[in-house]
Amino acid sequence: MRAVLLGPPGAGKGTQAVRLVERYNVPQISTGDIFRKNIKEGTELGRKAQEYMNSGQLVPDELVVDLVKDRLLKDDCKNGYLLDGFPRTIFQAEQLDKFLEEQGQQLDAVINFEVGYDTLIARLTGRRVCKSCGASYHVVNMPPKTEGLCDRCGGELEQRKDDTKETAVNRISVYEESTAPLIDYYSKTGALKNFDGETDPDQLLEEIVSVIGE
Repeated sequence: MRAVLLGPPGAGKGTQAVRLVERYNVPQISTGDIFRKNIKEGTELGRKAQEYMNSGQLVPDELVVDLVKDRLLKDDCKNGYLLDGFPRTIFQAEQLDKFLEEQGQQLDAVINFEVGYDTLIARLTGRRVCKSCGASYHVVNMPPKTEGLCDRCGGELEQRKDDTKETAVNRISVYEESTAPLIDYYSKTGALKNFDGETDPDQLLEEIVSVIGE
């Protein structure tokens, strides 16, 4: 399986990614992991990326593409992979298509999770974290036994600054501006497969498998 995950923050990509890589026995590829590995190993690409990051700049599309292409040529990707967080732009998508064509390959699917705005906000703002031990909860999906208190240590639960509604609205807005155009791009290529991200996770996995095959 060679697939791309698309969907706004809070759509459940992380939850399904875990299930999909286990089901298909392929690696999950994220640009963040690639950056960290190359920087840690001191590769030429890693050093270039570090220079941009140290100066507070975004890593250019061309360098991101080179890093991903290098990763996809590793032995563990021979039987497929799940791309999470890449591509983020039309340029990256076009370069990925070009790379796949050169390798005599193609994407099996671009898995796009559709979730209502109110649900996204609820998911993104519902996390609560224990001030004492760091245990994580969610007011809807995984509430503590006693409201406001940690099950593990009894510590006080708090909402982090990056989980506020203002931050959530901004994250969704950034996604819609920069990444959502990929939905139109992949619709035209025929690779896009839409799924209801509000479906029960186990049922959703089976729906994805039924569409892209075992």
